[in-house]
Amino acid sequence: MAGKPLLRILAILLGIVSTFMAVCMAAGILMGDDSRVIRAFAWPVGAGAAGLLLAWMGKATRRRISLPPRDGFLFVALAWVFASALGALPFTLAGTMSYVDAFFETISGFTTTGASILTDVEALPKSLLLWRSTTHWLGGMGIVVLAVAILPLLGVGGLGLMEAETPGPSVDKISPRISSTAKILWLIYVALTILEIVLLMAGGMDWFDSVTHTFGSMATGGFSTKNASVGHYKSAYIDIVITVFMLAAGLNFSLYFKLLAGKADSAFKDTEARAYLGIFAAASLVIAWDLVRNGAYPGFGNALRYAGFNVSTILTTTGFVNADYALWPPLSQTILFLLMFIGGCSGSTGGGIKVIRYVFLTKMAFTEMKYLLNPRGIFGIFVDGKALRKNIIYDTAAFFVLYLFLLMASTIVVAAGGYDILTSVTASLACVGNIGPGFGKVGPVFNYGFLPDWIKLWLSFAMLAGRLEIYTIFILFTRAFWRR
Repeated sequence: MAGKPLLRILAILLGIVSTFMAVCMAAGILMGDDSRVIRAFAWPVGAGAAGLLLAWMGKATRRRISLPPRDGFLFVALAWVFASALGALPFTLAGTMSYVDAFFETISGFTTTGASILTDVEALPKSLLLWRSTTHWLGGMGIVVLAVAILPLLGVGGLGLMEAETPGPSVDKISPRISSTAKILWLIYVALTILEIVLLMAGGMDWFDSVTHTFGSMATGGFSTKNASVGHYKSAYIDIVITVFMLAAGLNFSLYFKLLAGKADSAFKDTEARAYLGIFAAASLVIAWDLVRNGAYPGFGNALRYAGFNVSTILTTTGFVNADYALWPPLSQTILFLLMFIGGCSGSTGGGIKVIRYVFLTKMAFTEMKYLLNPRGIFGIFVDGKALRKNIIYDTAAFFVLYLFLLMASTIVVAAGGYDILTSVTASLACVGNIGPGFGKVGPVFNYGFLPDWIKLWLSFAMLAGRLEIYTIFILFTRAFWRR
């Protein structure tokens, strides 16, 4: 293992995290937060800044460094754990929650899960609420992807980290240089963020709520500054804007680059995007019909507003709430439950299994049926005109097995705490899939604060494993990884 380079790059990443923490601290000063809250930021900001300074000084004393490929997996896993450990400190030092609760809340933020332990969100100081939402925004596009864009400036190069960090079975290289790809992705992310902030402010939100809810929707995270989440505003305009941007964040970000590059035909013909939008449209229409049929909402348009919002928030694994869907008719609840097994597109900020994996396995299933009818035939599996290699199919099948294994293990852990099957299954599914709210005791109007610390720590692990696509975490527990 490349110990010193690994520590240096971790120091750089924690320095980046502390820089954003400092911005939240400064905002807290301007918003008049209590001095104790401001001091709670000072220690972790100082520690992160010191690490960044030492890493910068190291640039002048050594050559350009890089990590071996296997060390990239260890770095990515440690990056998210260390960032969450550092990011949890302001909540604890401000006296708002225990460190285990703070770590759970922070790793839920960085992994864009949105599972919260808070009962009264509005009681939290504004600087802490801003930092809580900022963890979403950093984790959405990926703190590691951000680091990859900055590392060349600090004398660090040759890092193949995006394969280990970026959600999805493969990473589209927009540019020949991986650092350039990271910069382009972040620029698109920032542009969409600014656009949503402007649109939400136009709908009557103040700047603070606009920023925090934009961070939650663009990162598909779901942390809100209101106890009733987005339902607090009772605004069709705000619901529609957030629905659109949640959907946009659930698309592969390389499609936006194709649109900007004048390759609209390629973007619109993308198989995964069409399947993703088709699932959204079909689920929204069926739920809207079911809601009207059962008299839950007056008028199809009103029902479609609530159906579309909640389908979008579950499908993209965001976790915002504008209605208590646990009170909806059984058919609507069942569809939302099934959507928890899908997720967004590869290369998006969404979590879950990802639509592209279902596309792969569906095509493989039909190909196998062709073989049964014509055993001597030669049939390939094609997606967007490209033949899939066998290793991608094997990878997808293995991912499903590991995903279900983690889901079952997490369900057993939660059930061991004495909780009912609905709560145990959906809490596990919501954390592994980075969704946030589930059903039962972790439903849309409840939280995870009632769970004992040992279950919170396990679910923190589940959130991290789900966010990093299972393999990045599980590979660290194999003998082959630690052999020389």
